[in-house]
Order: sequence, then structure tokens, then C-alpha cells
Amino acid sequence: MIKFWQRRAKNKILTECLEFDTELDAIKKSIKDHIKRKFAGSLAIRMVDSGSCNACEAECNALSNPYYDLERLGIYFVASPRHADVMLISGVMSVNMYHHVLNAYRQMPEPKWVVSVGDCPNMEAPFEETFAIKAPIAQHIEVFHHIPGCPPEPKMIIRGLLDFLKKLEKNT
Repeated sequence: MIKFWQRRAKNKILTECLEFDTELDAIKKSIKDHIKRKFAGSLAIRMVDSGSCNACEAECNALSNPYYDLERLGIYFVASPRHADVMLISGVMSVNMYHHVLNAYRQMPEPKWVVSVGDCPNMEAPFEETFAIKAPIAQHIEVFHHIPGCPPEPKMIIRGLLDFLKKLEKNT
């Protein structure tokens, strides 16, 4: 065991990727600036799963870990749609979730925006249109921005949120 720690002390940390960290830091700084200007420093997101495999939710959960730490940037995931500025929706809209998603959307205060995550909300996933699916989501709710991927990795979600904020600033 002593040999392991001696090698570890000699070789330092080998898991860092400096280019990735530098790019992520630039994205985070830009997000923080946009949120400070548009949302007075705090953006509340309500994550809604409309019938997915939970891969997108797992990636969104990773956004709360110490490495990405979205709360430090002023982005918070909230439990109630009444406290949300943005609905982050994932999954194929199933018949069973259709009314719940619409109800959550109606409960959000104005102004409200919808951002879809992953390929499922746009029916780009390996699902067929059947009686149990009410997708694509854009047919039922106005989707302001889409973050592609199956599932999108946390860095892509953060970059997608930055693109959403830039698009929002451009439109207002």
C-alpha cells in the first residue's frame, strides 16, 4: 500500500483534462453572467420526465455534483413548477404523462420557457408512433430550445443551457 501512495505522490493526479476544464470554466462564467443579467442571479428549473429511460435524468443529476456544480452558477432544480422559470423536459411524451406535463406547464408563472433534453422529445429516438405516445412534444407545448443527444453528457447540457440563455437574450 505504501508503494501505491508513493507512486501516487510522484505522478500527481492523472485524471485531469486541462482543455476540458478550461472550456467548461469559460462556459460556466458565461452562464453566470447571462443569469445575472436576465434572471437577477437565479434560474429555477423544473425537470419533467415525460416517459424516458432515465438516461437524461441521470446526466442532469450529474450537474449537481461538485465537478459541475450548477448551483454555484445560480441554476437551481426546483420541486414545484410554480417556482420554475424553465421546464426541462425529457423523454417521449407518453399518454399517461401527457396531462401531468400539461398541468405542470400551466402551473408555471409567466414568463415561462420549455427546453427539451435528449432525442426522445423530438421523436428522434428508436420509438415508433403508437397509441401510447403523444410525441413530438412540440405539438403540445411550445419548445423554446432543444438540447440534442441520447443522452447528452453534462457538458452538452451546460452548453445547451448557455445557448438557451443567449437565444433568450437575443429574442427579448
